[in-house]
Amino acid sequence: MAAGAQAVQLFDSWVGCLGPDDYRAYVLPHMQATFAALADTKVPAIHFGTGTAALLELLRAAGGDVVGLDWHVDLADAWARVGYDVAVQGNLDPVALFAPPDEIRRRVARILERAGGRPGHVFNLGHGVLPETPLEHVGVVIDAVHELSARA
Repeated sequence: MAAGAQAVQLFDSWVGCLGPDDYRAYVLPHMQATFAALADTKVPAIHFGTGTAALLELLRAAGGDVVGLDWHVDLADAWARVGYDVAVQGNLDPVALFAPPDEIRRRVARILERAGGRPGHVFNLGHGVLPETPLEHVGVVIDAVHELSARA
């Protein structure tokens, strides 16, 4: 992009409050127009919202290269619903970062297992880092992702 962005994420923490009919009527046309405008930039576009289990197919229909998944959905099921020809991002519960390191590693492993080693999974939290999160626990996540997703 002209401003130097390497990726664009449209982030909506409240979109999951809408039902499918309201999303389709009031949000989808605007998201489609936004993603269409970004298509020529060749910059990956991520569509993320929370509480979107009932909206995943509509988020996919809106456009973009990546569908963000919060922690309320099973990654394997959600990816099957949106299709494997689109990347997914997520979906560790941010509260999990308050757990002991062994539990954090177990949860990271479970998400990576559900991703099935398919290309196109961007490991991420299912929303932002909470202010009180122990920074060393963020490091546990990073180290676990690197170790458990290393390709031989």
